[in-house]
Amino acid sequence: MAKRTPKSRSKADKASPESAPRPTLRKRLRRAVWRTVVVCFLAVAAAVLLGRVVNPPTTIYMFSEGRRLGGVDHQWVPMRDIAPVMARAVVAAEDANFCQHWGFDVRAIKLAIAEGSNRGASTLSQQTVKNVYLWHGRTWVRKALEAAITPLVEALWSKRRIVEVYLNVAEFDEGVFGVELLRGTTLGLVPRR
Repeated sequence: MAKRTPKSRSKADKASPESAPRPTLRKRLRRAVWRTVVVCFLAVAAAVLLGRVVNPPTTIYMFSEGRRLGGVDHQWVPMRDIAPVMARAVVAAEDANFCQHWGFDVRAIKLAIAEGSNRGASTLSQQTVKNVYLWHGRTWVRKALEAAITPLVEALWSKRRIVEVYLNVAEFDEGVFGVELLRGTTLGLVPRR
């Protein structure tokens, strides 16, 4: 009986992994950049999702002020213990259109640009993002990150949660963060029974 010769292998089968063409430097760099962007986005999304249910124990600004001042005064207060008038007052003072926007008050931004003033047009949502996830300062990088994270916070958190977190991380006096310092005042907290 005659020996059969094996079918000839195609060129793709013959090529070993070592002889496969390597992606160009540009393709590898592009792939690495996209992977980094995706990982960063997922990390930020996870942090924002976690912030929906976990109270931030501290922030970057609290940490830096604590180092500068030798400590800060901060104690978390749940929203149920904050007087409703305090929440309404901070919304009225900081962001009157808070319940009507999705994180950015476009009218206030246009007005600030038209006036050419240095007054800010940040909403409570933007200030909460800055206070919890970013650093203080007027840099374009921070503003860009704030603009990117704010819609995510608006989508994943309730308006009530945004106000609760803001009232607990905002600096009300040098080194004093949150509404706990207002206990006993007419605008502070609901008296304990």
